[in-house]
Amino acid sequence: VLIILLQASGKHEVVRYILWIRLFRVRKVIEFFQRLEKDTRINYLFTRILKLIFVEVYCTHTAACIFYYLATTLPAENEGYTWIGSLKLGDYSYENFRKIDIWKRYTTSLYFAIVTMATVGYGDIHAVNLREMIFVMIYVSFDMVLGAYLIGNITALIVKGSNTERFRDKMNDLASFMNRKKLRGDIRSQITHHVRSQYDSKFTNTVMLQDIPASIRAKIAQLLYTPYIEKIPLFKGCSSEFINQIVVRLHEEYFFPGEIITEQGNVVDHLYFVCEGSLEALETKTDGTEDLVELLEPHTSFGDISIICNISQPFTIRVRSLCHLLRLDKQSFSNILEIYFHDGRKILNNLMEGKESNERIKKLESDVMIHIGKQEAELALKVNSAAFQGDIYQLKSLVRSGADPNKTDYDGRAPLHLAASRGYEDITLFLIQEGVDINQKDKFGNTPLLEAVKAGQDRVIDLLVKEGASFDLEDAGNFLCTVVVKGDSDFLKRLLSSGMDPNTEDYDHRTPLHVAASEGLFLMAKMLVEAGASVVAKDRWGNSPLDEARMCGNKKLIKLLEDANTAQPYIRPSSFHEPQ
Repeated sequence: VLIILLQASGKHEVVRYILWIRLFRVRKVIEFFQRLEKDTRINYLFTRILKLIFVEVYCTHTAACIFYYLATTLPAENEGYTWIGSLKLGDYSYENFRKIDIWKRYTTSLYFAIVTMATVGYGDIHAVNLREMIFVMIYVSFDMVLGAYLIGNITALIVKGSNTERFRDKMNDLASFMNRKKLRGDIRSQITHHVRSQYDSKFTNTVMLQDIPASIRAKIAQLLYTPYIEKIPLFKGCSSEFINQIVVRLHEEYFFPGEIITEQGNVVDHLYFVCEGSLEALETKTDGTEDLVELLEPHTSFGDISIICNISQPFTIRVRSLCHLLRLDKQSFSNILEIYFHDGRKILNNLMEGKESNERIKKLESDVMIHIGKQEAELALKVNSAAFQGDIYQLKSLVRSGADPNKTDYDGRAPLHLAASRGYEDITLFLIQEGVDINQKDKFGNTPLLEAVKAGQDRVIDLLVKEGASFDLEDAGNFLCTVVVKGDSDFLKRLLSSGMDPNTEDYDHRTPLHVAASEGLFLMAKMLVEAGASVVAKDRWGNSPLDEARMCGNKKLIKLLEDANTAQPYIRPSSFHEPQ
């Protein structure tokens, strides 16, 4: 087309410039040599030498054509002002060079182009007009670069250090290994494709940045990978700190169509994120057939359920089109979740939110729910541990990260039980401010207030009473009577000062004062009387504490109760019971 255009235009100079576009066809030759270099059947040294010879011949041929072009574009009457028109070799003159044989003219141009490129100082072309001077300057400058390229490649051949040669050596070793092990053709193809993809992507960010300091690599990774990770539905709503920890630990990988990344039933060691390409999740039936469960497109992930729920890979993941993936090690992901447990809870919530639209998650809903239950139990244990140890900073971090402070351990004890029993006033106040159930019972019927009283934590007792805490005992009368029998005066004093009713009754309608009077426990009786215990309340047999004291015969106790009886203005009807 260009030649026809040139002829139609009468060989106009501007149209002749367009013909130089054909030089771009050299790209096909470059691609041809690249294929030869990767072909392990052809000697690598021969291929490289052939390539270098071609580069030199092509460059000098192009320069020779340009030299001749510069001479022929001047009018015939000005031929003497060109390098070839003024050329004289011995007795032979190139005057009227257009009449000389075309091959002789080409050979002459090529000769001077090669000698000028070699810069030996003899036989260089001599420019005789401005255009030739400009081109010779450009050409000589280019020759320095070309010479460095040729010498550098020859040096690389001698020391055998090129990446392509290492790739070929690796491919030869793999071929020997596959032949020795007699591997199937499909496996051979997968291995070859994978190694080739790794070679083709040898200039990925991971390889290029491996010698850069870790702090700078982290910043570069955040810049490159954060836009991908932020769009992953699994990480929706996660903190920026969590995302940053993920991206700095990512590795790039490329896979060809047909490659299987992970098979159903295998243990998963990596979490993958799809940047480019597509994959398919396949479920293998017992009869060997495969069902397509889901198509994985960019900004999706796989391996997540297996790692989070600690189960084997539920589906086979196969590549449909050339894929660019980001890989995260399981151990690194687990370590990050240990630190950013709040984000771990969000990840689980994201998994469950997507179950209606995600067939993979819908099929594994029970496994996810079991894992959520386990994590809730572990989180409750962490909260209780922080409360027991008095670590308010850890407790605040856990609660503000989404942990429920009302969750209990295997004995039904909430963090408030432990904080109250250990006397941690600051933790108790924090939990109350978080709105915990202040009267929550454990499996033994103990409330936080009762735990504080048992442990003698007076400051915590005052705080709980001020906030309206109660003992809420199912059998308060029997409990208080037992305390009196044991003679634990300090315990009794704290119970009474914390709001325990001294007139509570056991199953025989006996009050703690009945028990103290019958046992002759003067100190216990005095504490009960001072707390407002009725001296004339009757049990099921019609006996009052005063009657019990008289039967016991303790004169000091009798006087105490008689004085109390005189001081009490009246007796509530509900305090009396008819004998049964």
